[in-house]
Amino acid sequence: MEFSSSQKNFDIASIILAGGKGTRLFPLTLNHSKPGVSYGGRYKLIDIPISNSLNSNIRQIVVIGQYLVAELQHHLSQTYQFDNFFPGRLDLLTPEEKPNGEKVWFEGTADAIRKNLDKILDLPVEYFLILSGDQLYNIDFQKMFEFAKKKDADLTIASLPVNENDAKRMGLLKIDDESYIKDFYEKPTTSDLLDKFKLPSNFHEKFQVEKKPYLGSMGIYIFKRKVLETLLKEDLREDFGKHLIPTQIKSGKTAAFVYKGYWEDIGTIKSYFEANLALSNLNHGLQIYDEKNPIYTRAHHLPGARINTKHLQDSIICEGCLIYAEKIENSMIGLRSTIKKGSVLKNCVLLGNPSYRLINKNIKLPDYFEIGENCILENCIIDEQVKIGNNVKLINKKKYSTYDSNGIYVRDSIIIITAGTTIADNFEF
Repeated sequence: MEFSSSQKNFDIASIILAGGKGTRLFPLTLNHSKPGVSYGGRYKLIDIPISNSLNSNIRQIVVIGQYLVAELQHHLSQTYQFDNFFPGRLDLLTPEEKPNGEKVWFEGTADAIRKNLDKILDLPVEYFLILSGDQLYNIDFQKMFEFAKKKDADLTIASLPVNENDAKRMGLLKIDDESYIKDFYEKPTTSDLLDKFKLPSNFHEKFQVEKKPYLGSMGIYIFKRKVLETLLKEDLREDFGKHLIPTQIKSGKTAAFVYKGYWEDIGTIKSYFEANLALSNLNHGLQIYDEKNPIYTRAHHLPGARINTKHLQDSIICEGCLIYAEKIENSMIGLRSTIKKGSVLKNCVLLGNPSYRLINKNIKLPDYFEIGENCILENCIIDEQVKIGNNVKLINKKKYSTYDSNGIYVRDSIIIITAGTTIADNFEF
C-alpha cells in the first residue's frame, strides 16, 4: 500500500469488538476465540476488519477481546507492526483486575466499550468506527466516513438489502429520501413488523442494489466522539443493536450508508463453512485477489504447496501443503496440511497447522498432523493439529444434523474434528 500525505486520515479510529464467546460457532470456539478462528486457509477472522480499516487509511485501531485471548494476542503482535514510515497503532484491550481483586468482565458490545472508554477517549480523533471481529466484507470505509460527514450524522449505520430470512436475524431500518433513519427494529419476526419495513419500489434503482425487500443493519457504526461518550453514559444497557442504537435513533441525527458488496456474518458453523468454500469461486465470497486492497495476515515464510494428485477441482491449496491425495474437490486446504495417497476429499475445510509435527513433547497432541492414506472425507471441517489415520471414512453415514462426542461433532450436517484430535485407522463415522 502507498499513502500520500493527503490520503492519511487520523480523525477516525476503529474499535473492533472481538470479545464474544462464539457459542453458535462451537465447537471451533472450544479451542479458539471466535475472531481467532482460521479463515481461508491462512487468515484469522480478525484480519478482515483490521485489513479493511488499514486499506481505508484508518490506522488507529483498538481491539477489545475477552475469551481465549492469548492466541489472538500472539497473532496481532506478530502481524501488525507500525513504525515511522507506516505510522499507526493497534491496542488489544482485555478485562482487567481491579485493585480490590475483582475481575471486570464485559457483558455485551456496548458494555465492552463503556468499560474501556477512558482508554478509547485517549485517541485524538473526532469519530469512531465500530466493527465486529467476525464479519466478512470488502468495504471502503473512507466512503462511509465521507458520507457520515456530508450528512453531519451523529451516528451512521452501514446497511444493505436483505431477504426475509436474513431480516428476521438482523436489525431493520426505515429511511427517508435523504438516507436519514426514521425507524429501527431488532430481529422482527411478525408479518406486520416485516411489512412495516419493506423498502419502497424506487429504492433499488436509486441505490443500484439487489432487489431484496428489506434494509438490514450490518452492525457497523460510525459515531461522533461526543455522541458515543454521551450515549454510553446515559444508556447503561449492554448491547448496541438491542439497546443503544434504538435510543440514539430516537434522540439524534442518524443516517444509513447503503453498501452494495459482499457481506457475511460468521454466526454459525454453516455460514463459516460456506464462506470458506465460496473463496474457490472468483465470482462469490470475499474478494481476496485484490492487490490494492489486500487481506493482511502473519507472514508464514513457507514454500509453495507440493501437489501430486490425479484430480483437483474448485479448491484452494495454501502454502506449505504436501498433497498426495487421489482427489480433492470443492475444498479449502489450509497451511501445512498433509494429505496422503489414495485419499478423497469433497467439500472440506482444513484450517491448517502452525507446524507439521509436534514440537513440544510435553503437550498432549498427535505426533504428526495429517490425513492418512485411503481416507474419504465429505462435508468436514478439520481443525488445527489433527491426525487422521489410514482408511478413515468421515461421511456422516447416519445423517446426523447435530452430534457431540469426544473430538467429533456435527452441526448443520457438517462434521467438525476439533483441534488436537487423533482418529484411529479404519474408523468410520
